[in-house]
Amino acid sequence: MKIVVQVKLMPEAEQAAALRSTLRTVNDLACWVSQVAFARGVPREYELRKHTYPHLKAQGLGAQAAQHVIKKVRDAYTTLHANLRAGNLGKPKSRRRVRAESKPIAFRSEAAQPYDDRCLSWQYDQQTVSIWTMAGRIKNVSFVCSVDALEVLKQYRKGESDLIERDGVFYLIATCDVPEAEAYEPDGFIGVDLGIVNIATTSTGYQAAGRGLGRYRKRQLALRAKLQKKRTKSAKRRLKERSRREQRHVKNTNHIIAKTIVTEAERTAHGIALEELRGIRRRVRLRKPQRVTLHSWAFAQLGDFIVYKAKRAGVPLVYVDPAYTSQMCSQCRHIDKRNRVDQGLFICRGCGVVAHADRNASHNIAARGAAVWTAGRESRVPATP
Repeated sequence: MKIVVQVKLMPEAEQAAALRSTLRTVNDLACWVSQVAFARGVPREYELRKHTYPHLKAQGLGAQAAQHVIKKVRDAYTTLHANLRAGNLGKPKSRRRVRAESKPIAFRSEAAQPYDDRCLSWQYDQQTVSIWTMAGRIKNVSFVCSVDALEVLKQYRKGESDLIERDGVFYLIATCDVPEAEAYEPDGFIGVDLGIVNIATTSTGYQAAGRGLGRYRKRQLALRAKLQKKRTKSAKRRLKERSRREQRHVKNTNHIIAKTIVTEAERTAHGIALEELRGIRRRVRLRKPQRVTLHSWAFAQLGDFIVYKAKRAGVPLVYVDPAYTSQMCSQCRHIDKRNRVDQGLFICRGCGVVAHADRNASHNIAARGAAVWTAGRESRVPATP
């Protein structure tokens, strides 16, 4: 299982200038390579290298850095074409799709630049790195991270690391290949119902309410609007200071919820059943005031956190079809749209059971998870006559 560990670099003034100059240069050259690729119909990486590698070397890039710039551009076009095929950028001839197809991909000046072990070396005990720059290789660049992150780096770091700059601060994002724990045979499943009013509700009784997070988002939205309206230097400075604050808060909240769910499943020797919610933003139609709430709902991030934490702990995990889980009675399996009286109340028209709507849905998800797990274990080999 691959996870990433982010460390913060603490370079001195000269080192920071060299890193900043390097990022600016490689990303400017990546834009040039992108223009060449676009003009030539985005050829394969080997052919693109023949058209661009000599120029990159003449601009002062090292051999490995030049290769990484070319590969970064080719990977960006591969991702773009995959999104086009999947319809993520709209239907053919839509404004968004035409805009994406009609011009070369551009790279921000502080965009990530990949480094391999030939360009970057780690000294874990000293917590320093040696890294290639346009000014030559600089050594003893300090970095800071948590104790757990440092231990993961020491044991499992493998492959490339990305250098990025955010608001004048440099980070290295390292790829770590962490072994997955062996999954046990679950003694039942915990169903997890994801939502907006209640971020996560489990069939065992845990409920993470979204009221506090919703209030926090509304407060941040109002504050951003107020500062943007002023358009003064101090307001712009405050906006820059507050950038990504909401994103970090939501990410921390999702980490806490995911850890709570996985820990409970591990303690009770249960598996976890999650809803398959891909494409929900395209399927759901909402009024304009509700769209901000839906599109800022980080259910995919929470699901990813639950998945990787479950794999590290050896907790079995399955995905189930979420269709009718909110309309089905978990006791008698009767399905009726009228069963869902309102957001929080479920009253079955068949057997009369009264339950919390999200709790009822989580029990349905748990039952489907057990069925999916059992079906996966059954042999498909025909019986011997």
